[in-house]
Amino acid sequence: MITNKRIPIDYWFNKIKWELLIVTMLSTSIYFISEYAIDISVPLSIGVFLGSAIALLLSFKLSQSYDRWWEARKIWGAIVNDSRSLVIQLKSFTKNEETSIIQKMGNRQIGWCYSLSCSLRKQDPLKHSAPFITDVDKEKLLPHKNIPLAIIDQHSEDIANLHQKGVINDYQQIQLDATLVRLCESMGKAERIKNTFFPKTYRLTLHVFIYIFLTLLSLSLTELHSLVEIPIEVIISIPFFLLEKIATHIQDPFENKPTDTPMTSISKTIEVNIKQLMESENLPDLKETDKFYML
Repeated sequence: MITNKRIPIDYWFNKIKWELLIVTMLSTSIYFISEYAIDISVPLSIGVFLGSAIALLLSFKLSQSYDRWWEARKIWGAIVNDSRSLVIQLKSFTKNEETSIIQKMGNRQIGWCYSLSCSLRKQDPLKHSAPFITDVDKEKLLPHKNIPLAIIDQHSEDIANLHQKGVINDYQQIQLDATLVRLCESMGKAERIKNTFFPKTYRLTLHVFIYIFLTLLSLSLTELHSLVEIPIEVIISIPFFLLEKIATHIQDPFENKPTDTPMTSISKTIEVNIKQLMESENLPDLKETDKFYML
């Protein structure tokens, strides 16, 4: 997630440098053809009309992309709440008499958050979660393709064991199971966003029509009979390409990019919260990053 810090100019430039190069070459070619070969010119109103239509399409795409990004952020907000609730419920229902199981499940929940974030980014699910899961549980996780789901299942087994031993009653087991269900639902929602791709034809069509618009605009600017039309063309193209790139990047919030939902940072916050609930002194550092984004 991009923070409020100053974003480097080279970050924006690198996003659209090839598009700007193509526009510069296109505009330069049209200028020299019009000036020294064939006098080509089209009414400015045609380019203006097409540009207005593309601006509306860009606005619609940006809105749809932001909705996907914001839904992902809400999902992880729910994960924060349910992770805290799980540990608070365990402490309350067991009256802190089962310290070992609270510690085990609390650490495992921290591992689940890190595991889910890595899984959504197509990284090793145990990359950051291994220190929070016991060796016995880790061995049971290895055969599974969906590690976060298997961790939830281990939670469920421990809760069932607490109920069988009489540590928690039927109502308390239902409450804990409901929390696990909500965590599982959040995981499924995140996986749905990850596995549902924004239509590529829509993006490519919009990209092509931006070039058509800029070509028509360049043909309209030939009336200036000056090289100034080339920088004008490039300047006008910048907001179109930037908005298109922004929409393309935020539509996929789990790709390990600066525009991502900051799952690792959120998981670290959950780690701090859960460890404090368990009265642990080994807390991670939550200092702000020096970069202009958080992952």
